[in-house]
Amino acid sequence: MTVQHTHRLDGHSLVPTALFDRLVARITADHGFDPTLSARIVDQAPVFLKACADNRGTPLSPSWLVDIGWHAFLLHTREYAEFCQRVAGRFIHHVPTDEPGGTTTGHTIEAIRASGFTVDETLWENSC
Repeated sequence: MTVQHTHRLDGHSLVPTALFDRLVARITADHGFDPTLSARIVDQAPVFLKACADNRGTPLSPSWLVDIGWHAFLLHTREYAEFCQRVAGRFIHHVPTDEPGGTTTGHTIEAIRASGFTVDETLWENSC
């Protein structure tokens, strides 16, 4: 009998450690967050982007905190463009919306899980 284990991936697996650490430092400095919270935010940003890549044409939205991670990643344009090409085969544009997350956030969480990644539930609560 073969036992199949389901292992969920995290966002750290999607970006180089040096970049991950720079993004954590940026968020910690810019927002005054504890480094542990900043690391959790940085972990969820590439996971969200991978879900966007896997669900092209489906509207997905980050939570307020995950969006902070996305913004920090965007500042590193070369690394961000390379990441997008690697995971999506295209650039993933940031298109802000004034609409509340609501249902879209629920779809986003489902999409992240369907892509095989861990969802840090606390970072997705009380989304915009």
